[in-house]
Amino acid sequence: MEEKIYFDNGSTSWPKAPGVQEAVLELLKNGAFNINRGNYAGAYEVESVVLETRDQLVQLFHGTDSRNVIFTPGITYSLNYFIKGFLKTGDHVLVSGLEHNAVMRPLEQMKLAGVDYDIVPVDEEGNLDPEDLRERIRINTKAVIMTHASNVCGTVVPIREIGSICKEYGLFFAVDTAQSAGTLPVDMQECQIDFLAFTAHKGLLGPQGIGGFLISERLDKKMEPYIAGGTGSQSDSLLMPDYLPDKYESGTMNLPGIIGLHASLDYIREQGLKAIHDKKMELTEYLLNEVKRIPQVRIVGRKDVQDRVAVVSLDFLTIDNAVAAFELEQECGVMTRVGLHCAPAAHQSLHTFPQGTVRFAFSASNTFSEIDRCVEGILKIL
Repeated sequence: MEEKIYFDNGSTSWPKAPGVQEAVLELLKNGAFNINRGNYAGAYEVESVVLETRDQLVQLFHGTDSRNVIFTPGITYSLNYFIKGFLKTGDHVLVSGLEHNAVMRPLEQMKLAGVDYDIVPVDEEGNLDPEDLRERIRINTKAVIMTHASNVCGTVVPIREIGSICKEYGLFFAVDTAQSAGTLPVDMQECQIDFLAFTAHKGLLGPQGIGGFLISERLDKKMEPYIAGGTGSQSDSLLMPDYLPDKYESGTMNLPGIIGLHASLDYIREQGLKAIHDKKMELTEYLLNEVKRIPQVRIVGRKDVQDRVAVVSLDFLTIDNAVAAFELEQECGVMTRVGLHCAPAAHQSLHTFPQGTVRFAFSASNTFSEIDRCVEGILKIL
């Protein structure tokens, strides 16, 4: 890896935050005890760290209570919990034209149950006008589901304005923070968010396989647990507990993942969201300015760093994008992601369907010299 350049942080971050692997190893080595099951000191110690992690997430996202933080295997699971645990026959949903298949595929499945949805369009830069959303609200519209930032072009969706419209019409608001958590500030109260889905392994710099959601009290009263099973509580009943977080946390929790997330959240707090975001945006601006000089490459989405995250998609006009991605790694060790990025709806909105794009996504660990090597590689393969 010493000669490689990792620009695929939109898929998963690497390297992880300092302290993550040590925290996971310590748990596995010294006592990976189950919580809510073992009645002994070691289990209680692990449980206290899990509670601390819930508190960290409440502080990060400005939630209401640590009990309203639910852990799942990842953000895709979290979104399925909402879509399949809340929506009912006859309901209507609004989504953006930038959504990931973690939203679109469950909604397509729910069509069989009589749930309908409409897509709020975005322009060629991925910009969404909240008034376009307002025009599409129906009498049976129950919720709005929006990604905070596109995983294809990096454009940020105006969730504060959308949240205000949701409050005005009494709609539930669900936000996918896959590309924004750990980079952009997200305030559930300010943005009127009822359901915030997060994952640990991207901007939060934690391990794969752990994520979750934060849920408002008013939504919890309307939502049913999508997964049922043992919780370690109320074991005498065949019904799921009706209190949080047990209501949505069946089965054995991914404790190594949560412990790793705890360490990465400590690191992010120490570094500060603004410092992390500013570094990423400096790298993003540097790449954008260099690529603007190359006529054989088209920047997909915004051409500047306003209202975006550190995700840049390029469309190679004279060679196949898959060939470009392959040769970039062969020539200069640059690792990217090529294709449709599990977001065909976004590519249709951005007019990059079906060819997809070559995606570059930075972390604060990347450097300007790595971008220089990347640009040299692009010029060489062209």
